[in-house]
Amino acid sequence: MSDKVFVHLEQRAVLEVGGEDRRAFLQGLVSNDMNKVAGDRAVFTGLLTPQGKFLYDLFVVELGDVFLIEAEAARLEDLRKKLSMYKLRSKVTIAVASNMAVFGLMGEGVAAAFDLEPQAGAATEFAGGSVFVDPRLAEGGLRALLPVDGGPRVLEANDFKPAPFHSWDEARIRLGLPDGSRDLEVDKALLLENGFEELNGVDFNKGCYMGQELTARTKYRGLVKKRLMPVEVNGPMPAPGTVIHLGEAEAGEMRSACGHAGLALIRLDQWRASGGMGFTVGTARLDAAKPKWAVFPESE
Repeated sequence: MSDKVFVHLEQRAVLEVGGEDRRAFLQGLVSNDMNKVAGDRAVFTGLLTPQGKFLYDLFVVELGDVFLIEAEAARLEDLRKKLSMYKLRSKVTIAVASNMAVFGLMGEGVAAAFDLEPQAGAATEFAGGSVFVDPRLAEGGLRALLPVDGGPRVLEANDFKPAPFHSWDEARIRLGLPDGSRDLEVDKALLLENGFEELNGVDFNKGCYMGQELTARTKYRGLVKKRLMPVEVNGPMPAPGTVIHLGEAEAGEMRSACGHAGLALIRLDQWRASGGMGFTVGTARLDAAKPKWAVFPESE
């Protein structure tokens, strides 16, 4: 894509966490190291149940004396309440940033438009908000957390053109990047089955955080048996949650999709046995491919 374009990601929204204890507060809750977060560095992370199951995917960047946290819009109030439950005596403030909107930016030279290096997580302040390279994967484009009223106008003034959501969504899917609860089942999914380690969403050297025990055990005992991966669908697109087969055997489940591209959680033994080819859902045929950035465990 040569033109620089922006997409209003209406399914994402912003939470503000402020106060002098904000860094330590989040450090004890999320899977990544909050000491990495700064005005020029964004991180990707997850909030888990105490049992280590997925709750929320988050992008975090610092703006002045607050953290901006990008999360799913439909579940933002639930996230605010969840964080407030753990506040206790911590000196933190937690509020929905209803004046902020989330935009996805992509196109040739998109990072250079903000004097950013095309490196995952590189960030800068811009137009009363923050713009950062996707901290999971630089090829994922940029994300901009900007004032809702002036965001589109200031982007257009910087030679960005509006684009439809499906253009962003299909590019994300083909890269194998998960999108919150569209791809990870709440209270069930494991971060490492969904690429969070390779996508810079887990720090195994930080201190304790909620759900750490299962995440560490999954890694060090080699318990990853499934992986989220892009699929190309020939035939009717299956609905999310539809069971995928290889012959008569259950091989996985569909997740999000756009056009003929989708993401699916596939059993690694079945993927290896088939070479990624010949999965079926009803009359549709699916071929699954390992994302270029992914590192799958060796076969047993």
